[in-house]
Amino acid sequence: MNPHNKSIEELKDIAAQVRRDIVRMVHAVNSGHPGGSLGCTDYFVSLYFKVMDYSTDFSMDGKGEDLFFLSNGHISPVWYSTLARAGFFDVSELATFRKIDSRLQGHPATEEGLEGIRVASGSLGQGLSVALGAAQTKKLNNDDKLVYVLMGDGEVEEGQVWEAAMYAAHHKIDNVIATIDRNGQQIDGSTNEVMSLGDLKAKFEAFGWHVLEANGNSFETLLPALEEAKRSTGHGKPVMIMMDTEMGYGVDFMMGSHKWHGVAPNDEQLQIALQQLAVKVASDY
Repeated sequence: MNPHNKSIEELKDIAAQVRRDIVRMVHAVNSGHPGGSLGCTDYFVSLYFKVMDYSTDFSMDGKGEDLFFLSNGHISPVWYSTLARAGFFDVSELATFRKIDSRLQGHPATEEGLEGIRVASGSLGQGLSVALGAAQTKKLNNDDKLVYVLMGDGEVEEGQVWEAAMYAAHHKIDNVIATIDRNGQQIDGSTNEVMSLGDLKAKFEAFGWHVLEANGNSFETLLPALEEAKRSTGHGKPVMIMMDTEMGYGVDFMMGSHKWHGVAPNDEQLQIALQQLAVKVASDY
């Protein structure tokens, strides 16, 4: 059912275009969150153009298809761009990002019926719980498809994440693949400065999860990790990927700095970013 099955070279071209979309979207309204969006672009492109089994004929119940939930909803630009490029809605709608009456709100929402979005998100700490509920529903319906969810590493400071982690292991919810964007940055500084997360891999393993690690900015390592995660489902344990990324990846002056968590580039910075994100044939909206 997945309408896409791209080569790594094709995925790289799509990712460059998505990154172009991201910087243009946040620049146009002088607001939004480019840093985490750029860092997670390769993950989103991998899911929607290679890994997940889904239909662009969108339905809220998602029966018979893989589901994705974004917990750290502030990185909506990367999700909106990916959904549009994958065919859920017209790419031209990206030009309405964060504008009055737009379906593309700053954080994903459902009241306007945007295809691909099944739950409002951005209240940090809630996405894993939502994904687990969806995964249990699939089990009750004898639906063998998987549920994916992405969280930020700073978000893991929320207590609800750990309640959900215990719940998932206790109930053997083994049809979920959770991912933590481990970029080491959050809005006020590095995670080490704000609240050290320690050894997240060991912590989730202690909670009863099967944990993998991956470089989220390399398709050559990320795709095998996602495939291994899929093979690890169905064995009685929830699956987690610790995904190392660099905030602002692809734009040199944004990379690695928490200062680009929620700041838009100015006119000059946009042009520099677009030069660095060159593609063979740009299809900017």
